[in-house]
Amino acid sequence: MKNLFNSLDEPSRRQFMATAAKAAFGLSVVPIFGQGLLNAATPKEEMTSAIRKKPAKHCVYLYMAGGMTHIDTLDPKPGASTMGPSKAVSTKADGIQLGETFARTGAHMKHGAVIRSMTSTQGAHEQAAYMMRTSYTPRNTVRHPSMAAWTQYFFSQRNETLPGGIMIGGGGDHPLSGYLEAKFAPLPVGNPDKGITNIHPPKGVDLPEMRNRLDVLGALNQSFYKKYDAIKEMRGHEDMYFDAVKLMASKDLEAFDIYKEPADVRQRYGENNFGKACLLSRRLIEKGVRFIDVSSGGWDMHDGLFSAIKERTDPIDQGLAALIADLERLGLLEDTLVCLVSEFGRTPTINDTNGRDHYPKAFSTLLMGGGLKGGEVYGSTDKEGREVTEGKIGFEDFNATIAYGLGMPLDKVITSPDGRPFTVAHKGKPLINLFKA
Repeated sequence: MKNLFNSLDEPSRRQFMATAAKAAFGLSVVPIFGQGLLNAATPKEEMTSAIRKKPAKHCVYLYMAGGMTHIDTLDPKPGASTMGPSKAVSTKADGIQLGETFARTGAHMKHGAVIRSMTSTQGAHEQAAYMMRTSYTPRNTVRHPSMAAWTQYFFSQRNETLPGGIMIGGGGDHPLSGYLEAKFAPLPVGNPDKGITNIHPPKGVDLPEMRNRLDVLGALNQSFYKKYDAIKEMRGHEDMYFDAVKLMASKDLEAFDIYKEPADVRQRYGENNFGKACLLSRRLIEKGVRFIDVSSGGWDMHDGLFSAIKERTDPIDQGLAALIADLERLGLLEDTLVCLVSEFGRTPTINDTNGRDHYPKAFSTLLMGGGLKGGEVYGSTDKEGREVTEGKIGFEDFNATIAYGLGMPLDKVITSPDGRPFTVAHKGKPLINLFKA
């Protein structure tokens, strides 16, 4: 058996690994995480720099897929023709207004900072979303890591059995671990209602038997690892198997079951996917998960925006407000940086179908918790929301701000497997003054 196994070529070995995964777990890891994860390798590191002294320990990254309209949410323009029928409301932070559909979030603005001077050159969804999550423009020759992956790369897991990163509702276009090893990719949870699926052992196989199968697989692989040590993805693949078994046996697996929460708590977050994702995020933070990436779509509102926007924003406003309130109540808000982002804004001019089109020239994001000073606005646009008039920043700067908030070394150079130097946020400059320390 040993000689036969070692004689297999690489495609045959990959097929063997997939078959072994099915035998050990009753599922295949490759379709879940994507073939790209099998093509990563461990990078080299170079210099480091000073980092934030009291960084946040967690991040909840709320991505509004499709391009959230900034004028109707985070950067209202009362009295301007571009505002249309939308209205602005005051918040608990003096002088800061939000769109009326974000009124519940506005009650917590003393913990937040609205950034109204975002700008980008990317006006197509896929390219803009990629740059938003990685700080780099897409290239055919390299796939860059997401912020979730960087967090796991720089910091150890705070929980021995739960993954350091979780992705809730993300699609196949997520950069995941990029050129970093597969073990740094966030674990995908497709539906917060169901938590992790296929996590229980197959019929007739208990956890000790699964561990025994992995030991056998590891023994079979030893000579291959010695001969082909540079093929790091094989070890990363095996690491995922062992991590999965640890998770199966962990009592912390209950963190993924939001129905452990009382009915009134679930109702407070909202009986919708986004509200449930926020509730799941809070439960995972309580268990030490560092980075949670949540996607919520439906923002590509070219038509009928004003008749649909309340339906779109209401779950976001409710879930986000409930998350901030609970994190504060539990004493976790100072240690948790919550980010509300989108790949671009939407045109100030209302189009002929009563909607707004793609607009990367000026848009907004929101940060809350994480040791921010709070109750602040950074940057501004003109009276119609068309042009950034003060404090212009790009996604590199925004991601550098997140990285700084979490204590990552911004100028540490990481060399990808093909020999290219990269940093966590490209050439971004963090907005350090938004934080207390």
